[in-house]
Amino acid sequence: MDLTASYLGIELRSPIVASAGPLNRDIDNLKRLEECGAGAVVLPSVFEEQIEHEQEIIDALIDRGAESFGEALSYFPSQTAFAFDTSAHLALIEEATQALSVPVIASLNGVTDSGWVDYARDIEEAGAKAIELNVFFVPSDLALSGRDVEARYVDVVRSVSSAVDIPVAVKIGPYFSSPGHMAGELVKAGAKGLVLFNRFYEPDIDPATLTVTPSIELSSGYEMRLPLLWIGVLSGQTKASLAATTGVESAEDVVKYLLAGADVVMTTSALLRHGVDHMRTLVDGLGDWLVSRDLSSPADIRGRMSHRNIANPEAYERANYIRVLQDFAGR
Repeated sequence: MDLTASYLGIELRSPIVASAGPLNRDIDNLKRLEECGAGAVVLPSVFEEQIEHEQEIIDALIDRGAESFGEALSYFPSQTAFAFDTSAHLALIEEATQALSVPVIASLNGVTDSGWVDYARDIEEAGAKAIELNVFFVPSDLALSGRDVEARYVDVVRSVSSAVDIPVAVKIGPYFSSPGHMAGELVKAGAKGLVLFNRFYEPDIDPATLTVTPSIELSSGYEMRLPLLWIGVLSGQTKASLAATTGVESAEDVVKYLLAGADVVMTTSALLRHGVDHMRTLVDGLGDWLVSRDLSSPADIRGRMSHRNIANPEAYERANYIRVLQDFAGR
């Protein structure tokens, strides 16, 4: 069975990718994911705030010694001594690329274009085959217009894409007035791939302590519907690679995303629930599904159920929404 796929212009041995998550910090886990058939791995994100914090520490220490004698400068540790987050991340990239034969994708998470460019170059030099920009931005400033928000995304993608030679994918959320148009703007800015969709972790309120608390929930199957919709709409209408993420639990979920038009399917929550060996379940399950239908590769089904390929494209549109409501009301 030929399970090969192409993502960001990179050939993968399977279309199932282990997306960024805590399991991917461990080299042994990464090796096991490769053994289980993962087409690529995305390393955990380094956050813009970590890069900025590191630089603030370095600047403060240097400024503190500005009026000292020259000999005192030798008492400063090297800059990498304070790069406890970023240096470890670069070391992980280097170790992973040396240990694995599958492509290693690095992830950057942030909201501005100012702190990322130099670090993106460092990631490239460390050996990453691609960069995934995870733009996490909550526009809590009510003065920001939708156009301002979109411009921020575009600026980030343009800055990073122009700074490196490796391909850049951007992971975004669905909360744009026109996700399809936004996808086109990101591609114009240099994105070679789109990862749909980011899950914006939302706060909760503890009524007992009157505190706002962070809340992280693993994704579940019902959350597939929104990325499935937009991958189906974008398939065949963008030159960017399409990566599906969110809600992937079974090989059947992988098949659904491929039918909609995804080039690759990413998962983290299922691996956290079931362990890294669940990657083998997904890969083997995809192969078995194809064999049972006398199909030779994922290419045989990719995009078959996309908006532009199905006989009834209204299934993706308002007409189907009305029909669903009417059918439910008639129960």
